[in-house]
Parts: sequence; structure tokens; C-alpha cells
Amino acid sequence: MTDNRKLIGLAVFLLAVFVVVPWLIAVTGRKDFYYTLTSVALLSIASAGVWMTFYIGRINMGQGAFALMGAYVAAILITQYGVSFWWTIPLSGLFCVLASLVIGLPILRLRGVYFAMVSLVLTEVTRLLSLALPITGGAKGITNIPLPGAISLFGITLVPDFATLENPRIAFYYVAVTLMVLAFAAMYRLVNSRIGHICMSLQQNEELASSIGVNIVHLRLIAFGISSFLGGVSGSVFAVVTQSVYPSSFTVTDSVNFMLNCFLGGLAYVFGPMLGTLTLYFGWNLLFETGEFQLLIYSTAMIVLMLILPNGLLSLGENRRKG
Repeated sequence: MTDNRKLIGLAVFLLAVFVVVPWLIAVTGRKDFYYTLTSVALLSIASAGVWMTFYIGRINMGQGAFALMGAYVAAILITQYGVSFWWTIPLSGLFCVLASLVIGLPILRLRGVYFAMVSLVLTEVTRLLSLALPITGGAKGITNIPLPGAISLFGITLVPDFATLENPRIAFYYVAVTLMVLAFAAMYRLVNSRIGHICMSLQQNEELASSIGVNIVHLRLIAFGISSFLGGVSGSVFAVVTQSVYPSSFTVTDSVNFMLNCFLGGLAYVFGPMLGTLTLYFGWNLLFETGEFQLLIYSTAMIVLMLILPNGLLSLGENRRKG
């Protein structure tokens, strides 16, 4: 019965994001929502990476660094080396994985509090590097990034050239939500696999896990690598969607928001970052009308929600079932 509910829920979700949402946008004529929802999808992918580090009991406040790295890698490969956008998606992610291994090897051996402190400065360090390195264009950044080209197989066009489309934002929306679905599906499969159960043991008691032969450092590196990969992928697509990247494209505030998305949606749920991102993104925009009180109301609402729902918004459904 539970498996049937999950399949029905998945079918409804896929129908909503791939059919219902585009239909509603077409009916209302609000095509600007394509960009908004594309941003939400990409931010939720990055937040899913942060959730992965929470899953092993680590607080990651540096995801903005990997999103910025991924954005620059994609921009440089496309504008300076003529690499196809479609190749830059995995390449940006892999670059961030390598960077995370270099960073993670020394600090992931330390206690969690030190990892959190180091990850806090990663985004600012990456921003300063992007300002200083000639290849990144300094403060001017990289602009005029070409739109994705076509994908053909045996002479059949599978994906059209985005530059020929009347509204490329629709195409970017489908790219973003497809990546989001794939990312969360992979996360769900990982969490429910043997290695996912072992990762859960790190969250509960690292000393106990180590005593039964679990290689804690290797698992931490795997989780951090997955996290950085998702950050790099989201950043690479975001750079091409906006056709530009600057040192300020992802800041420390973004890193904190990625973390808040996980808290708001629910740390105990794989899909928590997705719901948290959607709620936080639209909630912040709705509060824009309050002017100078926006930050005050936002902060108060976040505190109240975390006090009332310490396990996140998704715990509402679980509480109802128990009730």
C-alpha cells in the first residue's frame, strides 16, 4: 500500500511539473514564471547537496562556493573553449568534486564544528578568487554566454538550438526540472541503499560506526563530493540561464539560504530541500511588499516555524497520519 502511494505521488508530481505548470502559465500568460520556477529548481538541487552533508551529521555552510565554481567553469568552457553547454553540466560538477576532495581531505577528519566553521568561509574565498583570477574576468565577470546548441542523433534533432526558440525560458524550465527530478531520484535511491543506511549511522553515532569497521572519512568524502557535484551542476545551468556570471552571483547569504531550505522543508526527508526552497523563495518575494519590515517579518516567521515544526514542513503530513 505504501509503495502504491509513493508511485501515485510520483506520477502526480511529474504530471504537475511537466504538464500542469506549463499549461497554467500558458493560460495565464505569465511567461515570466518560467524563469522563477527555473531558479527554484536549480536552487533546490544545490540545497539537496547541503541536505546530503546534513545526512551524515555535518553542517555545510559553503554550498554557494561550489555553485559559483560550477558557474565559472561552465562560462569559461563555453566562451573560451567552445565546449557544448550539455557537456559543461557534468564537467562543472566533476570539477567541484575534485575541489571538494582537496578541501575535504584535511577538514573532514576534524569534528563537525570545525567543518562548519571552515565551510562558512568557502564562499567568500571563492568570491575573492574569482575577483583576482584573470580567467574569470575579475569584477566584470563573464557575460554574453551563448545559449545551448542543438542535440542531434543520427540526423534527428532531439533538442533544438535554444537561440532559435521564441522563448528559451520554456526550454530552460524543462532542463532545470528534469535535472531536479534526476537529482532527487538519485538522492532517494542513495538514502534507501546500503551505503545510505551506513551514512545514517554516522549521523547517529560516529564512534559506534567506527567501532564496527565503517570508514568514516571515506563516507564523509563521498557525501561531500555528492554535495559539491550538485552545487556545481546547479551553478553551471544558472550561469547559462542568466547568460552571465559575476563574483557576486553566489554569496554567503546564498549558502545560508541553501541550509535554511533544508531546515524549512525537513532534515528527515529527502524531498525537504525541494519544498523548503519553494516556500522560502516565494515567501521572501511575497514579503517584499512589506518594505523595510521584510527582513524582520521573514526572520520572525522562520523562528516561529522552526519552533512549531522542528522537523520541517513535511512533518505536517506525518503528524496528521499519526493523529
